[in-house]
Amino acid sequence: MKLKHLALATALVSGFAASASALAQEQFVPLLSYRTGQFAPLGIPWADGKLDYLKLVNAKGGINGVKIAFEECETAYDTSRGVECYERLKGKGSGASGFDTQSTGITFAVSEKAPIDKIPVITPGYGLSQSVDGRVFEWNFPLLGTYWTAADAIIQDLLKKENGSLKGKKIALVYHDSPYGKEPIPLLEKRAAKEGFELLLVPVTAPGVEQKAAWLQVRQSRPNYVILWSAGVMTPTAIREAQATGFPREKMYAVWWAGSDHDVKGIEGAKGYNTVTIHNSAERDKVHDEVKALLYDKGQGSAKDAKELGALAHTRGMIISMLTVEAIRTAQEKFGKGQVMTPEQVRWGLENLNLTQERLNELGFGKILRPIQTSCSNHIGADWARIAQWDGSKWNVVSDWYQADQSLVASLVKEYAERYAQDKNIQVRTCP
Repeated sequence: MKLKHLALATALVSGFAASASALAQEQFVPLLSYRTGQFAPLGIPWADGKLDYLKLVNAKGGINGVKIAFEECETAYDTSRGVECYERLKGKGSGASGFDTQSTGITFAVSEKAPIDKIPVITPGYGLSQSVDGRVFEWNFPLLGTYWTAADAIIQDLLKKENGSLKGKKIALVYHDSPYGKEPIPLLEKRAAKEGFELLLVPVTAPGVEQKAAWLQVRQSRPNYVILWSAGVMTPTAIREAQATGFPREKMYAVWWAGSDHDVKGIEGAKGYNTVTIHNSAERDKVHDEVKALLYDKGQGSAKDAKELGALAHTRGMIISMLTVEAIRTAQEKFGKGQVMTPEQVRWGLENLNLTQERLNELGFGKILRPIQTSCSNHIGADWARIAQWDGSKWNVVSDWYQADQSLVASLVKEYAERYAQDKNIQVRTCP
């Protein structure tokens, strides 16, 4: 009997060792998600897109032969749950390649932990807008665009509609009363001072299913335009309230997290509603065809239906995973092709990304993204955006390319980054 127990114990230990060894040969990517809670309508396709791209990379042989291991952790957009996920997954395998927190609140919380743990925080299109400054935020990467990018692109589009002048106009910001919703305010205040328009701030208490008081305020103040900073259940509620109060949907502009297919489908009054997109994420490209052929046609897709392919939130999820994968690939070029990269090596890859148009074309994102190049001081890489409008059945890109006005944004980034460094006692790096 003792021999039998000894053999069983030996087998269990051997099996565990083999499993640990296999994980060590894979690149671990944690996936924070929120498939439940107030933002679930956005979080579900976002998470599916992230999963689908990682599955696609594995189906094509991995990153120079290195397969990706991933684990999803549900946060419900709750900061404490997000921190728990971070703590549980940060040391898994060879170490977490980087955390896409999917939450401004979680980003604030883990940004103080990341420099100690030496793990990248990757926040494409969200997070701390001042983290563009890599001198201060060595471990944060708000790739492709921040909330200041989004807000500035919207104002540029309004300027174009108003023949170059917003003087005397009223613009209301209807926003989720949280760190996420407050992010665009500094940029909009600067723009208001420069362009001469009146900025009205209209907060909405989370989760945003009750907005009658907010839209009564909009009705009474009669702004020329409304900028909507919402996500999840708050967005369709806002569109319906705008319709009920008679505010034209074509004069509503939403941040990219309030501009996905699920926000507008089935709402008769959504026609004309505008959203700013990260680069050109309303476009469909070769990557969508590859995901369909290699995953969905084989019953391996993450979403319930292949019809999700091309949806804005799903595409953004794929973009985020692609950026992580390309950072790992870039790191391999320096530290060892075909090898598993440590979190610190992935950080180097994120800081030395150079996705040319040719490379984006190869990846199947050539129509969606413009070239991206990061550096020690520049952790955004590129900050382009376009405006898309809902025609009742689909999104149509209706603007030229917009790039954030650096005469305003760069000074804000520097001011807020240096203030953060002072508050947190961070030594500012010297970059070449």
